[in-house]
Amino acid sequence: MTRVELPTVADTHAFGRHLAGLLRAGDLVLLTGPLGAGKTALTQGIGAGLGVLGDITSPTFVIARVHRPDPATGRGVALVHADAYRLGSASDPRAEIDDLDLDASVEDSVTVVEWGEGLVEQLVDAHLRVRLDRRDDDTRVVELEPVGGDWATRLAALTVAR
Repeated sequence: MTRVELPTVADTHAFGRHLAGLLRAGDLVLLTGPLGAGKTALTQGIGAGLGVLGDITSPTFVIARVHRPDPATGRGVALVHADAYRLGSASDPRAEIDDLDLDASVEDSVTVVEWGEGLVEQLVDAHLRVRLDRRDDDTRVVELEPVGGDWATRLAALTVAR
């Protein structure tokens, strides 16, 4: 597991941009943590690092947004940003996840799901679990846990580059 402390929201964005350098089509990133911990801020940084179009805002009320790559500056990989927070109270949240058709886009996109733990892991064989917490001084503590695949190797490169 890799652990990083990020003193400001700007640092959280910058870390997301840096993390985006490790991401490729087919990747699933699960973000967990309390409200206000920085999940959307991290995703904004990931989107900036991927060079996608559109403002990245919390998808809580629309459940999922697709951000297409900017042909002029992007890396050619779309970002699917989903929020399963409102699905947690559904009688069958996995059925609602299925209704989002995330499996239709997961191979061609980087998929980031907030509050998706226990709901979306079956979409891929390996994923990155990111736990965010916010201290009283607003420092974000980020823990990255590789789950299968080559995530441990990729995270080692992130640690070296930091």
